[in-house]
Amino acid sequence: MDLPCPEWVRHVEQKWTELKTEETERFCLLTDIDAIFNEGLSLICPEDLNTLSRTSEKYSVKKSPERASEFRQQGNLSFKVKDYTTAALYYSRGVCHADKNTEELSLCYANRSAALFYQGLYRECLEDIRRSLEAGYPSHLQDKLRARQTACLNQLTKIEKSNQPTTNHPTSPWQKSRNTNTCISPGVSVYFSPEKGRHILTTENKPAGEVVLEDEAFCCVLIPGNKLNTIINKAEKTFKTEERHCHHCLSQSLSFVPCPNCSYVRYCGESCQKDAWECWHQWECPIGADLLAIGVLGHLALRVALKAGQNQVKRVKKSTLQEDHVTCSSYKSDLPVKLNLGDPCRESSDHTDCYHGNSYTGIYSLLPHVSRHSPCSRFLLAVSMAVLYMRLQHGPPPDLWASCKDEGESGTWQPEMSMLGATALRHLMQLRCNAQAVTAVMVQEESGMAVQSSSEIRIATAIFPVLSLLNHSCSPNTSISFTTGCQTDVLSQFGCSEGHTDHPKTSQSGVTVTVRASKDLIPGQEILHCYGPHCSRMEVKERQHLLLEQYYFHCNCQACRRDLTEGSQNAKENAAPGLKCLKCGKPLWSLMDKYMCSGPMCGHQITSADVQNKLKGLQCLLDEAFRLIERDRFDEALKILISDASQTNSILTETHPLQGELADATARVYATKGEWKLAASNLKRSIVAIQAQFGEDSIELGQQLFKLAQLHFNGGDCEAALSVIPRAHKLLSLHCGPHCEELQELQKMECCLQGML
Repeated sequence: MDLPCPEWVRHVEQKWTELKTEETERFCLLTDIDAIFNEGLSLICPEDLNTLSRTSEKYSVKKSPERASEFRQQGNLSFKVKDYTTAALYYSRGVCHADKNTEELSLCYANRSAALFYQGLYRECLEDIRRSLEAGYPSHLQDKLRARQTACLNQLTKIEKSNQPTTNHPTSPWQKSRNTNTCISPGVSVYFSPEKGRHILTTENKPAGEVVLEDEAFCCVLIPGNKLNTIINKAEKTFKTEERHCHHCLSQSLSFVPCPNCSYVRYCGESCQKDAWECWHQWECPIGADLLAIGVLGHLALRVALKAGQNQVKRVKKSTLQEDHVTCSSYKSDLPVKLNLGDPCRESSDHTDCYHGNSYTGIYSLLPHVSRHSPCSRFLLAVSMAVLYMRLQHGPPPDLWASCKDEGESGTWQPEMSMLGATALRHLMQLRCNAQAVTAVMVQEESGMAVQSSSEIRIATAIFPVLSLLNHSCSPNTSISFTTGCQTDVLSQFGCSEGHTDHPKTSQSGVTVTVRASKDLIPGQEILHCYGPHCSRMEVKERQHLLLEQYYFHCNCQACRRDLTEGSQNAKENAAPGLKCLKCGKPLWSLMDKYMCSGPMCGHQITSADVQNKLKGLQCLLDEAFRLIERDRFDEALKILISDASQTNSILTETHPLQGELADATARVYATKGEWKLAASNLKRSIVAIQAQFGEDSIELGQQLFKLAQLHFNGGDCEAALSVIPRAHKLLSLHCGPHCEELQELQKMECCLQGML
């Protein structure tokens, strides 16, 4: 839900078509963002506000004691079958829907404390006991709660005496350390050139795996699941991203505390709850349903403006006006010019040729690409932000946006505060090209699985001031990973002195991105990041189309040039990658609407439609096998997978992606049955396809090798496991931090195996 919901988009598009000719022409000529916002604001009518109200009613953010009770009962059912994680998540739903200081809230907290106790989360259990008592837990039930409290303290005492770490759990809010620095590694610098704008180059050799950049998100917004009232299943066992992560620092938790006024937002502890309330949630909360309807990008844009405040925006805008006389003539050539933190801007009036570090100016200076947005798109963004601004006026103005003058009544909205809406509109336009998806590794919680299955999921959208300076490549020389929850300071390793900030001292989001070199870099080489379209996942024409459509540039990176050249060559040779002749096994050639065997003595032909139908049928069989695996019907799944493999081997080469998926699924089933050698054999087939698709230095290959090491370890094949672990460790180290669970698991396996030799 990055973009506004379809109902709102349709309404604004209809409004655009109904404008008078002179209104449309006037709006199309506007290029100043303040003017665009004010024009959008002037066009708002009661029907627009009513439409947003009707649309936002479909999104549930209100407290509901009835639903709180239902979720608590669902948690009780999960608790009875000892599914304590699911029970805790249901109780958290109840906590969020219960009114504050009610018996229902106290019961949800108390029940959740029991689930946490049985998971060994004793500190979290104690916190929930405290919250339950403070919410008014019934006195006649308190003996059981006190007994659990004593048991927790006893367990913690035992752990402390034995010097054993407690079960892994999210960092407690009071343990979080924050650092407002943003650092680039020594040997890496920011440059500017008229052709590339700001970009980052190495000034010395950087080996693969070395950290080249750390950046902290200026703001982030958690991506919501489907919040439509009409399709929510009260007994739904699937818990969405917003039910597993703190809405402020994004850390995972099972012991959330809710917003006192809405059912949607939850936090990992009282610290994040307080920080978020002071920074933005006290103004976002009353319009929570509207924000869900407008979408994540609109929400994030408003949050950036709320955090910046009127004084900071005025200061940045004032400094840009003073620099209007500077032009491109400041640059004597097209050669890159090194930029130092805090140096005065030399070219533009919007700070786009300066390096601002981790500061609001760094965000403000990102290009909004006003003229690149179509008039209809600009109209949608302006009207959407205008109605949000008008919704905000139903309450008092945000503290950082209250008028500094003595004019007007205290706590009232002054006309000059429209700068808040215009600033948010600027950030909304910037986010089209500068929003960054924050991802996390999700471990599959499937019963019966002996080998960990994980996948990368998107949990939030953020904006990073320095990461945004990296240019794109479809085959980047970097990899990125994210740290959430305000972890231990990872920036100090650079010995940074870039502590400059130009925004008020507020609590940080706690979301940090780490950029590592994924290949050896030489001095003068540009550090490149993939914006999404990657050469291992997408054909060159599709990549270039998407990049031009969203980011407004035609990609001419090395991967695109190579693929276009190879594509022309393949077209001449009529190659059809991954397909082979059903009769003789030779590669197929593509000829118009059919394929022909490349073997001179065969001559077998097959139509393109037949090939697509065969591939579709094979994919359907694989999907059915996955559904059976999810329901623990492994023998049935295995029969389908073996049949599917027989058909697949007859028409696809071993490097085809479908071969990789099929072999991986088969390995998972054999592992569940304890047939480790068969599982490893199939996973090796998957690795061949994964390496061909993603490359020999990819994180995908590293994750597959990690699973192969697990299979060898579980099967007692020490030598095979020890032969795989170094390569898996090397690849994961290129892409992940030292605290990566998979790396830690590899180290434990290696120590255990070496002790057995």
